[in-house]
Amino acid sequence: MNFIAKEIIAASMILFAVIDIMGNIPIVIKLRKKAGHIQSGKAALVALGIMIAFVFVGESILSVIGVEVSEFAVAGSFILFFLALEMILGVSLFKDDDGISAKTISVFPLAFPLLAGPGSLTSLVALRAEYQIENILVAIIVNIILIYIVLKTSSRIEKFLGKNGIAVIQKVFGVILLAIAVKLFTTNIQELFK
Repeated sequence: MNFIAKEIIAASMILFAVIDIMGNIPIVIKLRKKAGHIQSGKAALVALGIMIAFVFVGESILSVIGVEVSEFAVAGSFILFFLALEMILGVSLFKDDDGISAKTISVFPLAFPLLAGPGSLTSLVALRAEYQIENILVAIIVNIILIYIVLKTSSRIEKFLGKNGIAVIQKVFGVILLAIAVKLFTTNIQELFK
């Protein structure tokens, strides 16, 4: 084991920026209203499992099914794009199931693709090329703990911000999420045509 504080901090900050749990608070609140409540622990554990699995076998799985990392990222950018449109325009593009449950919503779209999405999974592949695996794993765990805390306190955050505060943050972070989706798309579409 070769734990290096500098690598852990750098990898943690990169993942924190890409996952953007603070920016996803309006989406979390919206999902919680749809389902009644969110299983924070389940969402965090599923996201943790997906990320750790992707560190070890992500590229292999994608290559087995004939998908490049850049193609995976482009597909994910579409999901983020439509989530952003929902936030900005205040419309529902995804079909609302009457029977949607906290179990379902905690896995999709919360754990994947919102938390362990194309951005974070693509970042993990890039980090794997630069950093020791054990440092990446610690960075993932640090981010999952932060995610769990935010998910668990989302109702308090909502009360603190109020309805208007949430609406403003939702629009602002909708634009940011849209920009992330566009960046993810443009960066990876270029890779496809190289």
